[in-house]
Amino acid sequence: MEIRSPIQYNEIRYMHNPMKTMHSIHMNQFERKVITMPLVGTTEMFKKAYKGHYAIGAFNVNNMEIIQGIMEAAKEEESPVILQASEGARNYAGQEYIVGLVKIALQDYPEIPTALHLDHGSSYEICKACIDGGFSSVMYDGSKHPFEENVKVTKQIVEYAHDKGVVVEAELGRLAGVEDMVSVDAKDAIFTDPDQAAEFVERTGCDSLAIAIGTSHGAYKYKGDPYLDYERLEKVGKLLPGYPIVLHGASTVIPEFVEKCNQYGGKVLGAKGVPEDMLRKAATMAVCKINIDTDIRLAMTSAIREALYKDPSNFDPRNYLKPARNAVKEMVKHKIEAVLGSAHTI
Repeated sequence: MEIRSPIQYNEIRYMHNPMKTMHSIHMNQFERKVITMPLVGTTEMFKKAYKGHYAIGAFNVNNMEIIQGIMEAAKEEESPVILQASEGARNYAGQEYIVGLVKIALQDYPEIPTALHLDHGSSYEICKACIDGGFSSVMYDGSKHPFEENVKVTKQIVEYAHDKGVVVEAELGRLAGVEDMVSVDAKDAIFTDPDQAAEFVERTGCDSLAIAIGTSHGAYKYKGDPYLDYERLEKVGKLLPGYPIVLHGASTVIPEFVEKCNQYGGKVLGAKGVPEDMLRKAATMAVCKINIDTDIRLAMTSAIREALYKDPSNFDPRNYLKPARNAVKEMVKHKIEAVLGSAHTI
């Protein structure tokens, strides 16, 4: 059964009675109608993705333009989508603003199966706040803790979340790199042990699991050649048949955006991400969710830099945020088609 978390908004409609006098027209009557636009959990999304050998894109959001770009792309590609907010995004925009923007997206794109997900929740309290605040999915990142502590807290969150109809993603193994509020040195990165992953899922009841097989947070993912441990992923898939695996740190750091950033005054040097063909292969295995954040940042920033460089007199945010929004849209469309394989799956 699909787990759903309804978000409601109040629609106020003006009801005009032509028999009223001019004075009473100014004292307009209003009708308040509550319309429910449900967010979806990821349960059914992942079941379809697993069977169809594709993945759902989980795109990090921070503001209105990013959400608009992602949803426009999802509509044109007829793809389900996960909008995810990190703790950094919650601190920047405010949880209520993020939820409010998603309410509008649900109203404008009711045909798109959409989940609202907490990315890298660092504590029970933060996960609880998002569950109570309208998120349909949360991630608890206990990967920095010893195994038993990770199991204990994850299980507590799962029990609370499931009682509220919300799904839970957990993490086992640590990805190197720096992104948002996550920072792990390469020497501290630990690949996920497949046997331990199976035990973790059984003991916690988490609905999906992020594992470490070679991806990395941020724009500087590799010093040498990119590498994903498909053998490790395959073993996890055999031990957990039909179970959805998540890849974090899976931006490609698209060269086009890096070059444009640098061309118009940026300084993004030596950035290297996960090749798209490697991610596409992972999506045909047990991986049902692929996280993308850095590529959104680069797409948006490169468009803004270009707009301001070409027109130094431009001080209207609408004039440079509009191309930035379009850049996000085109990048997400590309990911849906070339990496995720989720186009036309609704």
